[in-house]
Amino acid sequence: MGCCQSKRSKTTAWCKELTVLASGTPFTVSEVEALHELFKKLSSAVIGDGFISKEDLQFALFRNNNKKNLFVNRMFDLFDVKCNGVIEFGEFVQSLGVFHPNAPVEEKIYFAFRLYDLRQTGFIEQEELKEMVVALLQESDLELSDDVVQTVVDKTFSDADSKDDG
Repeated sequence: MGCCQSKRSKTTAWCKELTVLASGTPFTVSEVEALHELFKKLSSAVIGDGFISKEDLQFALFRNNNKKNLFVNRMFDLFDVKCNGVIEFGEFVQSLGVFHPNAPVEEKIYFAFRLYDLRQTGFIEQEELKEMVVALLQESDLELSDDVVQTVVDKTFSDADSKDDG
């Protein structure tokens, strides 16, 4: 039984909230309901206060909360739209919308750009790309020499920097 088939007024308010969230994202109401179940699990992974903390996200993505992670920090910052130190359910749904198959490609590109624009300058610099690549390699327990990492970064920039302005 879906949320909107219940007769309780408390449930009706919840259905309205789900419908509003669905209308502002590529998700259906049923998908938003499923995301709520996921949100409840994630928000209780470490702290259990009904919000997703950075520690909850770290644990959910990498099954540890022991070490700092640049990727987790960036994802958290992008999902924490209100910049209040936690991810609320609405922010969670809105932010995940970019990963939906029906989300516009422009939104996906913009999200990826913001992920790698570490200093939020409106540009992705070679050093920012290198920081992110190194962080992801470390988290994945993959080791590449500095020369190989630099070659990847240089090649990426030569392919992507259409203005040749670095």
